[in-house]
Amino acid sequence: FESFTFKKLGECIGSNESSIYRYFESKHKLMLYLSSWYWGWIEYRLVLATNNLLVPLEKLKKAITIVTEKIDYNSSTAHIDEGILNKIIISEFTKTILTKEVDEENKEGVFLVYKSVINRITDMIVAVNPDYKFAKSLASSIVEGALHQHFLKNHLKTITNCNETISPTDFYIDLVQRITK
Repeated sequence: FESFTFKKLGECIGSNESSIYRYFESKHKLMLYLSSWYWGWIEYRLVLATNNLLVPLEKLKKAITIVTEKIDYNSSTAHIDEGILNKIIISEFTKTILTKEVDEENKEGVFLVYKSVINRITDMIVAVNPDYKFAKSLASSIVEGALHQHFLKNHLKTITNCNETISPTDFYIDLVQRITK
């Protein structure tokens, strides 16, 4: 994303750079849009996959799987390659939050879907163990930490246990089962 420019995007889609600026005034705004789309898609999958599950721990494990798994190309959504979007989110999402504008963007509702995903997982953690005092912190750590573990797995392999056989999903399910007993 660092080497990405609107000029390159324009060339790729057969449009001029100025037409892209009509929709996105900066790469940051484009990243906010992509992030919102991504978290909306994750929330959709989360609701669809967990809505009919009755056992709280199974529901939570399914939710953790959805927010932590590696995503590959899915031909059912031909208009976007979720695998590429997932790679972008893994590499760039924290940059959308760690800005001077985060408070203003939050007031504008930019992060509503992201927070909704975390709040859904928080509710599932509470359903598993109502006495656990740190459900929100755990839920946000799972979501954000999964992105970080995927990044480490791909780039800084010596500081994570995640690898080709141990996924971030395995790690977070194990962690949650141990601390929500």
